[in-house]
Amino acid sequence: MSSEPSASEASLTRLSQRAQHRARGANGRFIRVATPVVHPGDTGLPDDRFLDREISWLQFNERVLQLAQDPAVPLLERARFLAIFASNLDEFFMVRVAGLKRRIATGLAVRSASGLEPREVLDEISRAAHQLMDAHAGVFQVHIRPALADEGVRILRPDELTETDREHLATLFRQQIYPVLTPLAVDPAHPFPYISGLSLNLAVILINPKTEREHFARVKVPPLLPRLLRLPTADGDDDLYDARFVTLEDVIAEHLQFLFPGMEVREHFTFRVTRNEDLEVEEDDAENLLTALEKELTRRRFGPPVRLEVADDIDDHVLDLLVRELAVNEGEVYRLPEPLDLTGLNVVADLDRSELRWPPFVAMTHPDLAPVERSSQPDVLAAIRRGDVLLHHPYDSFSTSVQAFLEQAAADPQVLAIKQTLYRTSGDSPIIDALIDAADAGKQVLAVVEIKARFDEENNIVWARKLERAGVHVVYGIVGLKTHAKLSMVVRQEGDTLRRYCHVGTGNYNPKTARLYEDLGLLTCDPEVGEDLSRLFNQLSGMAPRSKFKRLLVAPRSMRNGLIEQVDRVIAAKHEGKEVRIQFKINSLVDEQIIDALYRASQAGVPVDIFVRGICAIRPGVDGLSETIRVRSILGRFLEHSRIFRFAVEGEQDVTYIGSADMMHRNLDRRVEALVRITSPRHLTELAGLINTGMSASTSSWHLGGDGLWERHHLSADGRPLNDLQAGLIEEYSKRRRRARRR
Repeated sequence: MSSEPSASEASLTRLSQRAQHRARGANGRFIRVATPVVHPGDTGLPDDRFLDREISWLQFNERVLQLAQDPAVPLLERARFLAIFASNLDEFFMVRVAGLKRRIATGLAVRSASGLEPREVLDEISRAAHQLMDAHAGVFQVHIRPALADEGVRILRPDELTETDREHLATLFRQQIYPVLTPLAVDPAHPFPYISGLSLNLAVILINPKTEREHFARVKVPPLLPRLLRLPTADGDDDLYDARFVTLEDVIAEHLQFLFPGMEVREHFTFRVTRNEDLEVEEDDAENLLTALEKELTRRRFGPPVRLEVADDIDDHVLDLLVRELAVNEGEVYRLPEPLDLTGLNVVADLDRSELRWPPFVAMTHPDLAPVERSSQPDVLAAIRRGDVLLHHPYDSFSTSVQAFLEQAAADPQVLAIKQTLYRTSGDSPIIDALIDAADAGKQVLAVVEIKARFDEENNIVWARKLERAGVHVVYGIVGLKTHAKLSMVVRQEGDTLRRYCHVGTGNYNPKTARLYEDLGLLTCDPEVGEDLSRLFNQLSGMAPRSKFKRLLVAPRSMRNGLIEQVDRVIAAKHEGKEVRIQFKINSLVDEQIIDALYRASQAGVPVDIFVRGICAIRPGVDGLSETIRVRSILGRFLEHSRIFRFAVEGEQDVTYIGSADMMHRNLDRRVEALVRITSPRHLTELAGLINTGMSASTSSWHLGGDGLWERHHLSADGRPLNDLQAGLIEEYSKRRRRARRR
């Protein structure tokens, strides 16, 4: 048990009586799980077998918060986890809460699989979110802020500034901040202004000295200016060990008199609004999807509010005004200590203080691509001809594998065509550049661009336009379905034949996130995979509704059924007395049909391991239902993002798939997803080992109980830290590289 107390412990004890559970400290249970309402079913399984997905997501985000609380995590990384928590919660409100409210308002909401009515789910979210946000603010104020100050990194309040600081900020305000500000008064001639989503604002109370009348004004904190302003040191140089910051809103607040000359500034308070920012585009009615999406992005700024964050010392009459004008209810108001919006802590986390961060890590080239590290890039196509290559990012370098694969294909005169899916990519993507280079060289290039990738829509529109101008054939997939599959295919002329080189991955073609996300990818020139990808790309770009696949499972047609068939095959083998096991490594497990199949497997005695990062709606370890099911979650330095589906039967080769799909309705029913079967015995052993290590009792992880509560297991019985999966993999892959050099 950590010696540092949980900042959320006190607030968690205020959970509703209905759950009949209490907090158990920093490494115990987090969010309560509401008692579901029993509803009839026809599966023969208990009606209360599903956990609520929204509460499960909030539990995931509290696991992130626990890492921020953990003194064993480097300090700047703890600050980063606070920023990640805040960003995660913003998106949760913008999408999940907003979507639920929209469905309730339109009468489309139905009882959830967990048995809760829609408004009950909203109530549960509100209770949990209030407690989590209080805990989040507490971790920063009580633990992280003082710890940073001890290391010379201070976020100063106005009363902590020196006179020299004030003079510097006054100059900065006049020259760089004041010209950008637009104060908006509220009176009969000026209606209450529109407050854009996620903007930070100052609510200002002014007094006219002549009339003594009170006036309200709003000042928006400019989002394009740095949120944290660094103060100079006495000698004018940046000192890594004396990093002092002040928030932009505090600087504006200290100079409000410049904005309202002749008025008395009585008081001011910060506030922030979260709005519905999920997109709705009716593709069937949109003659041009790109144009329709651009219009919808404009409308996004005007979505209805779903959350109002205010400074905890705000006057009641100011809060009443905001609540009335923004049309939010009491449960949507969150009083928090300033500063609001801790996503700004990313600036602090980026400080170049190596002793306060994770040890440095540099990904290396996979030894199958280049047995010896060299300055020049490996010949990826030649390596693929020698055999399948299983990549594991970020331990294996993305730039010398997937990126090099596409760049070499673009430059190779024997390559005739490149076909590629793009879901999310970086702003200066070498992948985009490679596709443009290939098109410039006269190759046939197809890019299936998912412009509806949430919160990346604007970036993807820009890249779609850029690709089109370069002569790339750009399509947007199949109407009504997002294209989430991670696929690339290169067609090369080799003598009298054409060879297809393929990549099927679990993560986006994004060199930046590939350094932070844990993902898998298969490079292969196996003819069956090449044929499968040709058929799938034809589906995406043309008309091929009846395509059948050999090594792929493709959603929405065959993935759910294909996986359930594998579960049934394992159950049959168990009945025959064989040793069997089912293991999933995924981001989220929500789909009821998949969960029910796993329950049937457990009832047949099949051991089932679930290695999940985020949402999990299955109840493990319940007598008569899921006694053989174990669920573990691992969070850490890298974001666990790969998906593996392993079905092991004694005496047979494992059936194991990797790919882009989580077990959620959206992935299985409303997206084009692809899983590829792994056939190399060496690769099958590697994937089994990865899951087994993650599930091991000696590995630090969170365990899910049948009551829906998570408990952290990161210390042994004698108080020693358990093994860190990711640190162990860094060491293991480094040893692999050294062994390859000796060969």
